[in-house]
Amino acid sequence: MAIATKSDAQTLKVSAQFKALADPNRLRILAMLKHPVCCALDLDKGMCACDIESQLKLSQPTISHHMRILRESGLVDAEKVGPWMWYRRNEKALRELAHALERQL
Repeated sequence: MAIATKSDAQTLKVSAQFKALADPNRLRILAMLKHPVCCALDLDKGMCACDIESQLKLSQPTISHHMRILRESGLVDAEKVGPWMWYRRNEKALRELAHALERQL
């Protein structure tokens, strides 16, 4: 009996997303973006990079590294607002990842 598999591109995408989620700090960032604790900018969803940095007590280069991985995996969207980077969760990508996991197991 053959097992149905997704395309290689889809498999690589899901793999990259799980790799992004494998770090505890990135999981914390996603949780923070879902329920922002403070916002330096007056936008309704998401957080400024400086707010993420102050909440996690990590250096700016470390936050940039984590955000790059989350952006490249498609789990977070970024927008430049003035001198700041503004991040928000990509809820559609997170739902698709949950469905992909559901279908595989």
